[in-house]
Amino acid sequence: MSLLDTGVPAVVLRTDRNPFHHGTLGAVRSLGRAGVPVHVVADVTGSPVGRSRYVSRLHPPPPPGASDDALLAVLRRVADGIGRPAVLVAMDDACALAVARLRETLASSYLLPEMPDASAERVADKAGLAAVCESAGLPHPRTLVPDSPVRAADDARRLGLPVVAKWSRPWLLPAGSGLRSTQLVHSAQQARQLYERSEEAGSPLLLQEFLPPGPDRDWFFHGYADRTGAVRAGGPGRKQLAWPRGAGLTAVGRWTPNPEVRELAERLIGALGYRGILDLDFRRCGRTGRYHLLDFNPRPGAQFRLFADSAGVDVVRALHLDLTGRALPAGEQRAGREFVVENYAPLAALRCAPGGRELAWYAPDDRGPGWAMWALWCRHVSGRLRQRLIPRPAAPATPLIPRAASPLPTDNEKASS
Repeated sequence: MSLLDTGVPAVVLRTDRNPFHHGTLGAVRSLGRAGVPVHVVADVTGSPVGRSRYVSRLHPPPPPGASDDALLAVLRRVADGIGRPAVLVAMDDACALAVARLRETLASSYLLPEMPDASAERVADKAGLAAVCESAGLPHPRTLVPDSPVRAADDARRLGLPVVAKWSRPWLLPAGSGLRSTQLVHSAQQARQLYERSEEAGSPLLLQEFLPPGPDRDWFFHGYADRTGAVRAGGPGRKQLAWPRGAGLTAVGRWTPNPEVRELAERLIGALGYRGILDLDFRRCGRTGRYHLLDFNPRPGAQFRLFADSAGVDVVRALHLDLTGRALPAGEQRAGREFVVENYAPLAALRCAPGGRELAWYAPDDRGPGWAMWALWCRHVSGRLRQRLIPRPAAPATPLIPRAASPLPTDNEKASS
């Protein structure tokens, strides 16, 4: 008998056009290996995800930044093609929040956790998260929300440079703007300049106290809050290596028991009444030793497969089991297990792993995505190198006109002088 109900399909949803989003592949493999038909609503053009043998069918998504109505139309079309209710798994913040807003409308076609109104948006919004932590008594870096360019500069100095700058709703950042969801700000002038781009960013700028990274300081917690509010599956993990270093995604993570991190996660979930999959990021303060919550993502984290227990249950499988009315088996934690994103940490993928290891891309039973990733990654890296090594053509110099030969000013130039 299969662990999961194979008569209930799954729809994996993502509108973010990141071809290297290994979390999407993890969800496809986790459900597909259990015999669940997996439909993928995502742009996988050139992405390794489309090469997985566990994809039952690919569906084109709406464009990034599309309205809720556009997303609803796509999901209804997919549901009509499937012909029976399916478990919906949103893999990025924008989709998770849109699905939460559309929950009542989608309930006839998709199985979804019963979420308190606006709870997902409260925690995904960085400003809202700061308020939630304060009310729940959870450590959180001191956060200020400036209301003018001058105030932004003053707040940066007040917090103590450098400070962390975050956009409150990073999923609204326009593509190609060069704006980053989070960055380190080293001067008051830089904070002022960022604030001046608030309208372009689409959400308020936050300035946050900087907690320096260091060994054993970056932690995460993945879990699934079931219909009763109990936290199932997942667990605490330690970020061994980040890309970019110090502030990026988890390139190497290790399942590491940490009762304090778990207690903070469960306290927050209880205070919110949150239901569904969650991904939390913590940083331990080197001075006080306290764990500060940095981010709450109301969706699976990209490295969620790290926490596959001895019964084979991870947070995505826990979601499917719970929503289809099946009991979650009591598996044992596999402490010491590692998860490695091999394009960001190739050497870590080769070294010995006594506690076991899962790679983000390569898998013996699903080799296509791994080979496709390396081909795509080589093109990506070589393209970046060419941009750096090949000098851009210099702009043509403006010829100097001897003063004596300069043309007389026009009437417009006279009026402006």
